[in-house]
Amino acid sequence: MAKPLIIVESPAKARTIARLLGDAYTVESSIGHVRDLPSKPDEIPAAHRKKPWGRLGVDVDNQFKPVYVVPNEKKAQVKKLRALLEKASLLYLATDEDREGEAIAWHLLEVLKPAVPVKRLAFHEITQRAIEAALERPRDLDTRLVAAQEARRILDRLFGYEVSPVLWRKVRPRLSAGRVQSVGTRLVVEREKARMAFRSADYWSVAGAFEAASGAAPSFPAELAELAGRRIASGRHFDADTGALSAAAVADKVLRLDEQASTGLRDAVAAQQLRVADVQKKPFTQRPQPPFITSTLQQEAGRKLGYAAKRTMRVAQRLYESGYITYMRTDSTTLSQEGLSAARAAITQSFGAEFMAAEPRIYTRKVKGAQEAHEAIRPAGEAFRSPASLRNELDGEAMRLYDLIWKRTVACQMKDAKGERTQLRLTADIGAAAGVQTAAGEALSGKATFNASGKVITFAGYLRAYQSSRRQDDSSDEQRKDDRERLLPAMAVGDVASPLEVEAREHTTQPPPRYTEAALVKVLEERGIGRPSTYATIIQTIQDRGYVWKQGNTLVPTLTAFAVVNLLEQHFGDLVDYEFTARMESDLDDISSGDTEATPWLERFYFGKNGKRAHGGEKVLNGEDATLSKVGLKGLIGSGVEHIDARDICSLDVGKTPDGELIAARVGRYGPYLQVADSERRANIADDVLLDELDTEHALELLKQADLANRPLGVDPLTNKNVYIKNGSFGPYVQLGEPELTPKGNIKKGGKPKMASLWPGMSVETITLEQALLLLSFPRELGKHPEHGAMVTAQDGKFGPYIQMALPEDKRETRSLENHEQLRTIDLQGALKLLSKPRVSRRGQHNTPQAPLAELGDSPITSKPIEVRSGRFGPYVTDGQVNATIPSNRDPQKITFDDALELIAAREQRMREQGKDPRAPKPARKKAATKKDGVRKRAKKATSNATKRATKKKVVAKKKVVAKKKVVAKKKVVAKEKVVAKKKVVVEKAGDSSSRP
Repeated sequence: MAKPLIIVESPAKARTIARLLGDAYTVESSIGHVRDLPSKPDEIPAAHRKKPWGRLGVDVDNQFKPVYVVPNEKKAQVKKLRALLEKASLLYLATDEDREGEAIAWHLLEVLKPAVPVKRLAFHEITQRAIEAALERPRDLDTRLVAAQEARRILDRLFGYEVSPVLWRKVRPRLSAGRVQSVGTRLVVEREKARMAFRSADYWSVAGAFEAASGAAPSFPAELAELAGRRIASGRHFDADTGALSAAAVADKVLRLDEQASTGLRDAVAAQQLRVADVQKKPFTQRPQPPFITSTLQQEAGRKLGYAAKRTMRVAQRLYESGYITYMRTDSTTLSQEGLSAARAAITQSFGAEFMAAEPRIYTRKVKGAQEAHEAIRPAGEAFRSPASLRNELDGEAMRLYDLIWKRTVACQMKDAKGERTQLRLTADIGAAAGVQTAAGEALSGKATFNASGKVITFAGYLRAYQSSRRQDDSSDEQRKDDRERLLPAMAVGDVASPLEVEAREHTTQPPPRYTEAALVKVLEERGIGRPSTYATIIQTIQDRGYVWKQGNTLVPTLTAFAVVNLLEQHFGDLVDYEFTARMESDLDDISSGDTEATPWLERFYFGKNGKRAHGGEKVLNGEDATLSKVGLKGLIGSGVEHIDARDICSLDVGKTPDGELIAARVGRYGPYLQVADSERRANIADDVLLDELDTEHALELLKQADLANRPLGVDPLTNKNVYIKNGSFGPYVQLGEPELTPKGNIKKGGKPKMASLWPGMSVETITLEQALLLLSFPRELGKHPEHGAMVTAQDGKFGPYIQMALPEDKRETRSLENHEQLRTIDLQGALKLLSKPRVSRRGQHNTPQAPLAELGDSPITSKPIEVRSGRFGPYVTDGQVNATIPSNRDPQKITFDDALELIAAREQRMREQGKDPRAPKPARKKAATKKDGVRKRAKKATSNATKRATKKKVVAKKKVVAKKKVVAKKKVVAKEKVVAKKKVVVEKAGDSSSRP
């Protein structure tokens, strides 16, 4: 009997819905998009390959008609869906309720071309009730959302495919530009420029601990705020560009204390009692924050849990697809009636009715262009399951995120928190006799005023469930101090306070902090750049492209990012302009709502206000006249791109040598480097150099090291070639001879000189020719294995020293050595001893268990250590179940715990998209065979094969005999039949003649 077919986009979502609906429905996943614009040249249909727009996959001359293809990796799934559809009575498209989900549903219709009725299911949580309600009220496909998604996809394709080649030619190959990623990169670069321009300032303060003379508890801190009516300078009073007091601070006669003045004031205050000059008490009310939307969830998970944006979205996706939370891509703070009722019930159950707000709180904030999922992120269902009840169902990272969502949702329906803030002003007289003065000789005297503040929570309200976090990147010192609850003793004007301890403290102003992922998400949202559903992908992309790397939780731009932003700002300014990008986002939202047509808008963006006429053979505008609004993206690409000065774009001034020569950091083909003017004096620098710390002093030191490292050490007596010490991107090394070059200056195939890294303890300053020749002598042949005859060598590799035995078919066996000195001392017997050690089976091969390169912490999923390891195909990370390759552009030694989780999660997601379960129990492995077992097995196999061959020959011979006998028998039968027939004829003839009259 035919059943309805429900198609969703992910296998996990399909499994959850199938479990809820039972056997009455067939549920299958599309595993993401089944069609897209061609991403490889061989995917472009042959009919379009030679057309001018062919590489774009968009017919810009025919109303921007996209060319869609089914990627090779999706063809098997499409075939499977078609087979299921042939047996179905009805098709339900149940992809996510947003632009991407609507587009996936539309593409499924276009590819499958169903002959059965089609309905669209829309729900924002995967629960029994929500699915059944969607089945009762299906809707039609929303073509406006499809058009909006298509317009975004085409826009991003035009931007990326037209601008990226400019970066390849002018900066470095394999770079990319993107509508939002390039603006995100600019934000990170501008913050680094602000840090580089920042000039720190030193200042002093006076603070102490005091107690009421009456003995009333508790003691309390207070800080000097004024002296003789002049405010004492703090960090906010200094100019970030100069390090001096700001003009406003100077006008207000703000007093900047130095060490001498602050210590004099300290001693003067410590020797007397202070009197309370003023007491102010003010009640306050704190309202709970709205429930989470996509961006606030990413920010708060980053601050409270330390999750990267991508990790937050990955875990939230799992929670949604498993039916624990509502849809996680939303800009709406609204809660449904079901959500409101469930939250209020949870408050009564967990905290008591006295903490529940008198009326349901309605949050109406909804940013323009919100994703079409019309409810905030909350626990799923009509009754919220408490985090405690799910401890046996969710792994650690999912449990922490669910707990955060549950608390925020419940808190938003609780009563306000109430409290009281108290401000004490205490004074002391600093007389001239105290002799307080600055280092410059300015005498300081008068009334010193100290401020003390207290905060008391009188009713916790929503704080019983949830307290918002603040981090250094988005709050001031005053805000963080204000967050803390602090008690002050009951004091009145005229009361006396005694100093317990008074300190003079030195401070240094700090540059603006680098963005964390949470802070970058916040500023992107505030500026209206991109959409929260894409922020995680954007942040990951700028890291994958080598524009940004993470130092702890902060995002640090690379020199490549500076070069790319320089080029885009100078030659494609509109494309990275914050307001222009936000207007583009607004225009795309208008397309989504039906207020704007996609094709005319794309026409203006690509061809400019004059449309295609401006590119029909007319000379395009150059220089300042070539703006995006006038000539469009196509005109910008054609207006003087070849005249872009790549050297200038890729250079960052660092300082000058003592001789006045300019030192610049530049982006090179093989990585960043320092160069003095136009000379050959250079020094390689690491990709992850902190550019705000790359000052003149640091640059000169690097150049000095490079000068020492780029020199000849002598001549190799065996080859008569020069031996050099050099400095590369990955540190110093020695080199034998010079590269062999082609007439064009490229290194010939096989013409690269031999190189070797320095061992630990060696330095470029002291290395000798003898040491260099030792390094270049490896790999060193130790001898042949007595059983196999295979050559055993000692070698130095990327992950340390090791021995290697070559095997047939380009295979090898290796064992790590404990230190580099063993490379010099180990002999064949020692190597054979290492090679004979027990083996551990992996992928059907026998490998020696090697120590991990690093252990990063326990996995929240498997509870096993997450390790960085070296494998047959390069370095990888593993949590004991899933292995994930570390990209070649990332240093395995710098992989953090969060980096490893992201790599493992990405690998897990790819496997699930392929229909595989990465967490499925592995089948039991067979016991590893010993060497004798292997010999017996080979002998047994040889005997078996010989027996099979002999048996086969006998069978063939027997078949031939049988066939021959059959032929002979058949011939005999035929001959006998002929004889009988002949006799019959003779008899018949005889009968005929006897019957004749």
